[in-house]
Amino acid sequence: MAPGASLAERISASLTSFRLEDVPGRAEEVAVNDLIDMAGLCVAARNSDYIRAIVEASDGIGNCTAIGHAGGFDAAAAALINGTATHGEDFDDTLEGAPIRVGAMVLPAVLAAAQRYRRSGADTLRGILAGLEMICRFNSVVPGAIHKAGFHPVGVIGALGAAAGAGVTLGLDARQLTNAFGIAGSMASGIGEFLTEGAWTKRLHPGWAAQSGYRAALLGRSGYFGPRTVFEGPRNIFKVFSRGAAPDYEALTEGIGTEWLMEKIAFKPYACGTMIHPFIDCMLRLRATDVKAEDIVSIVSETGEGLVDRLWEPLPTKHRPPSGYAAKFSMPFCMAVAFFDGDAGLQQFTDERAADPRVLDLASRIRYVIDPANEYPRNYTGHIRVSLKDGSVVELRQPHFRGGVREPLTRDELIAKFKGNIAYGGASAEYGNSLLDFCLNLRQLDEVSQLTEASA
Repeated sequence: MAPGASLAERISASLTSFRLEDVPGRAEEVAVNDLIDMAGLCVAARNSDYIRAIVEASDGIGNCTAIGHAGGFDAAAAALINGTATHGEDFDDTLEGAPIRVGAMVLPAVLAAAQRYRRSGADTLRGILAGLEMICRFNSVVPGAIHKAGFHPVGVIGALGAAAGAGVTLGLDARQLTNAFGIAGSMASGIGEFLTEGAWTKRLHPGWAAQSGYRAALLGRSGYFGPRTVFEGPRNIFKVFSRGAAPDYEALTEGIGTEWLMEKIAFKPYACGTMIHPFIDCMLRLRATDVKAEDIVSIVSETGEGLVDRLWEPLPTKHRPPSGYAAKFSMPFCMAVAFFDGDAGLQQFTDERAADPRVLDLASRIRYVIDPANEYPRNYTGHIRVSLKDGSVVELRQPHFRGGVREPLTRDELIAKFKGNIAYGGASAEYGNSLLDFCLNLRQLDEVSQLTEASA
């Protein structure tokens, strides 16, 4: 590497030279887990109104697969559909600490590139590993600051990670990948205004990032000139989208190629906001006791201050979310519906369920207090203090996010989740088994065009 090389050049040199043989087994296992999770989620969302709208708006025909849909799409459309579907029900992967989605932007871009240009399974797996790793590293530069500035990191960072994944899959050299990063920086986007009324644009952001990263990789491959200093120049992507937060550039390059941050990707057991999960686990333990909903006077939860804006306030709206989608980001609703149903899966977040009077009545009795000692965002914990009509109090705590680094979901648990999502999407078990075989055997495939057969 020449003296004075930019960060993009240094990263590109590493990504274009690593070998699968040098990747730890755990990293490869997580990559395949993410592919399994993503495939099931695409099928689960295939009949939703927001996916139908995107499919209808996609007028390109090609050899690429929108998982769960008949016919072939052009690569950009397939990336857009699959990325949106992966994240659409808020059931996809995440990172603890500075939460962001990882696979929803990378996997669709990589699969689209691999199908369109008939790359091997090994090439595809290299791209998946590269893209997932770079999302984790990009997310560590100004952790939390992009959210605070009003942007959705999935749309901003996602385009960069998708460019890395698609670029490595397509065999770009270091100079071409450097250009792709520079180009992807100008494609980054995604504002947080969806929070106001539960608009669909949050769902769109990873799909848009996936197709943007794919296109950036193609442009970089063709020699289109992108800024080498996209990460550290005077108008760099982190400065612009974080309103000048101090960057930690060591996070981008320290240990790259030998330390795989993507091994810490977490997978969700529940189809709602990640930080709600430990509170759901508390409610499920309460459900397992003799306590009935009518016995409960009130529930008070100690919570981290960083959760309040997105998951607790405005409290009247969170007590009565306007839709099933908005209910996914309501701490009181998620806690209440889990108590009644024993789960917080896809069935719990329909518009009909969000209007259930018994659930809403219990949700109205749930409130929070800020705990200054709460570990968020380093650790996601849950707590409930339940006051009962007989004067007794039940207090329960969940020490961590189940599915994260402290208690990861097993491959068998993820396959069970996959099969549940296949059934929810109305697909046959035979179809699901074919798709699962594709994911599990990716590395051995001569061509990823075989995804079309698995999705037939």
